[in-house]
Amino acid sequence: MMLRLLCGLLLSLSISTADAAVRVKDIANLKGVRENQILGYGLVIGLKGTGDTLRNAPFTEQSLQSMLDNMGINIRGTSLRTRNVAAVVVTADLPPFVAGGSRIDVAISSLGDASSLLGGTLVMTQLRGADGETYAVAQGAIAVGGYNVEGAAQTLSQGVATAGRIPNGALIEREVKGRFSEMESLILELKNPDFVTATRIMDAINAHGNGRYQKVVAFERDYRTIVLSRPRGTSPVRFIAEIEELLVEPDTPARVVVDERTGTVVIGRNVQISTVAVTHGNLSVRITEAPIVSQPSPFARRGETVVVPQTFIEANEPGAKIAILRGADLQRLVRGLNQIGLKPQGIIAILQAIKSAGALQAELVIQ
Repeated sequence: MMLRLLCGLLLSLSISTADAAVRVKDIANLKGVRENQILGYGLVIGLKGTGDTLRNAPFTEQSLQSMLDNMGINIRGTSLRTRNVAAVVVTADLPPFVAGGSRIDVAISSLGDASSLLGGTLVMTQLRGADGETYAVAQGAIAVGGYNVEGAAQTLSQGVATAGRIPNGALIEREVKGRFSEMESLILELKNPDFVTATRIMDAINAHGNGRYQKVVAFERDYRTIVLSRPRGTSPVRFIAEIEELLVEPDTPARVVVDERTGTVVIGRNVQISTVAVTHGNLSVRITEAPIVSQPSPFARRGETVVVPQTFIEANEPGAKIAILRGADLQRLVRGLNQIGLKPQGIIAILQAIKSAGALQAELVIQ
């Protein structure tokens, strides 16, 4: 049933070039236009007794003391017992070409033994990049999607209460060096490198360039990258926008992906099977224990009551069907597997056996 549903979904999609074509922007990225990761260490306050235990998380106590010292409050040598403060790590992705004053989302994750960040507020936290420079400052109320309630004899929890997000919680203070207009070269990088796909993208771009600019604007470097030559008098933003909207049919490798834990089988469109006869039988063995009690006859002078084991073993092997698989395309392959009437585990076993026999003309990936 799972295979029929999966393959029915695959076969419901048209295999024509027009329907299988996708935009260039969905299968390739512009080299150098990427996000940068930033992170910081901060404190969340305002928790309702669900924060860090200061004795178990000494870094939280040290951070709290340092923060209060910066505010002119001296608490050195004082034993703190508050439970409404938690140490957290703040992470965010810095978008490319982001301007100062813009806002981005941040993710908050507990660092100590806090049980929940629900209702907490992040105190101003500097977010630094890999170069050690501060690029953003985060602050605000945390939105937590889970909860954790504990009682004397029972605990109720849903989701993760020790992590949350602050939408638009970080303010950009420093811009990443470099602008799009200053990029010396424009290079497309394929997300799934392939020689055929790279060639098709180059042909589509050049066909567009010949019609609009009367010149060749794309040159393949290898199976992963395509170098673009921007015509004079054309802005790089408009040039890339036109190229990203071009439609290309990417080539997919012949591959079968099998997940034995969940019984999932995904068959690629280009998978083929040489002519082979397949049979598959299911052997089931049932063992039943039915012990009986043996006791001496009434008024017997000797004897004792004992338990006598009794085991029934039943083996059942239904008649297996034999089918000839000749997978010239995905539809015929699915039809041949459905003729045998298998469950996902049986399909996985057959595909592995066909691969061992050398009849599966595809890569078999087992997860």
